[in-house]
Amino acid sequence: MSLISWLRWNEAPSRLSTRSPAEMVLETLMMELTGQMREAERQQRERSNAVRKVCTGVDYSWLASTPRSTYDLSPIERLQLEDVCVKIHPSYCGPAILRFRQLLAEQEPEVQEVSQLFRSVLQEVLERMKQEEEAHKLTRQWSLRPRGSLATFKTRARISPFASDIRTISEDVERDTPPPLRSWSMPEFRAPKAD
Repeated sequence: MSLISWLRWNEAPSRLSTRSPAEMVLETLMMELTGQMREAERQQRERSNAVRKVCTGVDYSWLASTPRSTYDLSPIERLQLEDVCVKIHPSYCGPAILRFRQLLAEQEPEVQEVSQLFRSVLQEVLERMKQEEEAHKLTRQWSLRPRGSLATFKTRARISPFASDIRTISEDVERDTPPPLRSWSMPEFRAPKAD
């Protein structure tokens, strides 16, 4: 008897998922749609039973079970929704589900309208993904763009704080000339001479 197998009795076997993230997002979103469609169908049935009870005044729901008519997506509509779901990034799956649930709670749609609402939520998420991707591209472009530095400014203009033609206050007073428009404390900027 091997002692190693006996010591590992409490370790969980490591199972790596062979599914891609896109498949997992697809499965999660489609399961959410199916569950919400069932819930909408149940609520619709309860509303119709409540209306029937109010109209007739008698509740026979306990006596006879009504056949459950389940609404199912057409194969074409299901494939279209799956195509859109595959495009959703895994990080947007949770927010998409939350937004879908929020809209369902606000609108209380009929069963037939749930898939259209789901499609609109997926389109919103895809648009948000595109906007964030474009913003990320712009940010990357700005971060990779070469910036102008002070060195390029220095080569274009030379700063000469002690130039000989700078006038002093005493010279202006003696000559009675108006001071130049330039501030006295500013150094003089000169363009380099072309040789």
